[in-house]
Amino acid sequence: MTELKETRKEEKYDVIVVTAHPDDAEIGIGGIMATLAKKGKKVLLVNLTDGEPTPLGDHDTRIKEASAAAEILGIDRLTLDCCVNRRLMDSFEARVSLGDVFRKHRPEIVITMGGKTIMASPDHYQAQLITEAAVFYSRLTKWDEHFTYPVHTIKQLFYFPVGAMMSGQIPHNSFLVDISSVLQKKLDAILTYESQFPPEKRQFIDQIKLHNQHFGALYGSRAAELLMLPRLLRLDILDIFNI
Repeated sequence: MTELKETRKEEKYDVIVVTAHPDDAEIGIGGIMATLAKKGKKVLLVNLTDGEPTPLGDHDTRIKEASAAAEILGIDRLTLDCCVNRRLMDSFEARVSLGDVFRKHRPEIVITMGGKTIMASPDHYQAQLITEAAVFYSRLTKWDEHFTYPVHTIKQLFYFPVGAMMSGQIPHNSFLVDISSVLQKKLDAILTYESQFPPEKRQFIDQIKLHNQHFGALYGSRAAELLMLPRLLRLDILDIFNI
């Protein structure tokens, strides 16, 4: 898998994941993305910015690291040119740009980070707002002058900011996904970001592993990740008991 170019054919994806920066999604739901790919689903990761500037990175390094992570997870990725790290804002232009990506690649589900990251980058929450608006814009009719591609309706899910997960702030309308078979693949993908995780910061990756193992213990597996529904899910009582 490689980074997508805008000239690539209008390929359909089952799932599109949207984040503010490279490494956001790998940390949050790298296991889910790898599991989907392992099951034959086509996954596209869209980074709204290249993540620069950072203390040890540069544009080419971040793109190279992100592409290597995508290769490990078995997914495709795309960096939008419309947004800049540290200045990411929920704007009409960003909404339309991302909305056209959704219309072009017609995913069944879009996943983005849900909630603010207090004392961390405000870009994360702005990415959530942009994504929510773009999902809505994707299905709006009589607005063709703003888009290249036709309307498309999408379901949406959210994953949790790391700080919220580690503090135990878990909403009720969330569910666990088993990532036991791909946990190491997730960790390997995160490790490709050498500019962001030099040796003195590698303990953070150990914390992510322990965190996923904790959720796995709740699930009855070796490792798991969390997703959140935008609203409560209605189930038939027979579905709950599988009868």
